Amino acid sequence: MSLSDNKTTNGWFTSDSRRVIIQEYGIFFAFLLLSLILSVSNEYFLTSGNISNILLQTSINGVLAIGMTFVILTRGIDLSVGSVVALAGIVSGSLATTSATAGVFGAPYPAYLALVVGVLVGFACGTIVGIIVSRFAVPAFVATLGMLSAARGMTLIYGGGKPVPGLTPDFRWIGTGNILGVPMPVVILAVVFIVSWWVLNRTRFGRYIYAVGGNPHAAKTSGINVTRIRFIVYTISGSLSGLAGMMLSARTGSALPQAGVAYELDAIAAVVIGGTSLSGGVGRVTGTLIGALIIGVMNNGLDLLGIQSYYQQVLKGALIVGAVMLDQKRNHGQ
Repeated sequence: MSLSDNKTTNGWFTSDSRRVIIQEYGIFFAFLLLSLILSVSNEYFLTSGNISNILLQTSINGVLAIGMTFVILTRGIDLSVGSVVALAGIVSGSLATTSATAGVFGAPYPAYLALVVGVLVGFACGTIVGIIVSRFAVPAFVATLGMLSAARGMTLIYGGGKPVPGLTPDFRWIGTGNILGVPMPVVILAVVFIVSWWVLNRTRFGRYIYAVGGNPHAAKTSGINVTRIRFIVYTISGSLSGLAGMMLSARTGSALPQAGVAYELDAIAAVVIGGTSLSGGVGRVTGTLIGALIIGVMNNGLDLLGIQSYYQQVLKGALIVGAVMLDQKRNHGQ
């Protein structure tokens, strides 16, 4: 056997092959390793009740992170998702409450109407941000930071700084119900993931998103409407934020004006840990889902081990920085 044949036979063991394997499946192996360590460290980690709890905790951040993936793939960022969660939750909650003082005139309305309004609130916030970023070329960081403040202020104005209690059972079903034993928040996350995966991997719009993030000038030269693509991804992020806000309100039984604080950080962390490049054009929604699961498993496992939440924030920050460093090394070869 010649030396060249030997290299071909052992191709899977070359440094290039190992690098490809790590890039493609490293995040999945990291998730399995983390789960293995926590299962050995605590006997309750792998119980059905705890696994269900992890999935429920991950569902809201997962929905937000999937919307964030669309934005980051186009070299953008959305810092407003946490505030939009609160605004959509309290507006939709005011339509589905039995409280005489917290509800709007005629409440409670049918649950489907409250759900539609909640998504529309998120869509409207995303539309405003999308116009500012795409039409007026305002940096996404600045535009979404402004929406973060504005949406939080509108939440406090709309609800008078008070929570909206007494949500109807039909509305709460999206947070507490189940289908064939699977909790509704998990079902919603699965549906959002499947649709998003299909859009990004099987549609022309998905290819355009990667093209805009990879090289916006080349994308524009090839005939892609870069302005429209950037506008649409922010409406997607806003709409999913509205959906997540209603899921949160339905789970807790009341819409809180302080809901969603720092949720944008967890969403960005899930996307970055999942391998989506902040430079745009590189990433998969599958990685985002695993990134969200890693955060959920880490938070849950540290709680079971009795470690204070302060340390969870430190570890989460270290994960984000480490993921960005790896991304920079991969992109620039440094």
